[in-house]
Amino acid sequence: MKIMVETSARHVHVTQEALEALFGKGAQLTNKKDLSQPGQFACFEKVTVVGPKGELVCSILGPVRPDNQVELSLSEARKLGIAAPVRESGDVKGTPGCKLVGPEGEIEIECGVMAAKRHIHLDPKTAEEFGLKDKQIVSVKTGKDGRELIFGDVVVRVSPKFAPAMHIDTDESNAACGPVEGDILV
Repeated sequence: MKIMVETSARHVHVTQEALEALFGKGAQLTNKKDLSQPGQFACFEKVTVVGPKGELVCSILGPVRPDNQVELSLSEARKLGIAAPVRESGDVKGTPGCKLVGPEGEIEIECGVMAAKRHIHLDPKTAEEFGLKDKQIVSVKTGKDGRELIFGDVVVRVSPKFAPAMHIDTDESNAACGPVEGDILV
């Protein structure tokens, strides 16, 4: 079972309310580039994420979401001085917050900073073909140029809205020399 492995660089998801606070009343996200997951896109809009020890500029991914969320690698979180937990995207409860700064304003978010748990997106048909179920935990063998490794604790996420792809953060990608394909181990 082979799966495309993509590097998910640091990014921010915002609510419509946050978008307007950061970019002005009536602001809308502007699609810069479609992403591999249907309906998801990188935006021209960027914000500065501010923590106790520093700041980083991050792209916003669209569309707007029900919760604000900042996804960083653990190295980036440490640079900002934020103790980011490893969580599934969307599981913001109990995570630390930060300040977001845009061209028209700034906001403090109470929670939402995390390192996204490595995961595989699958549509139901592909999940069935692979014999995998939503929330199942698997391992994925990947790597090249003498940096082969096995990623454990990879959560399978199944939805008709998904296209098959595994997502890892930049720290994980660098450890495996930027993998582009992996073998799912059950």
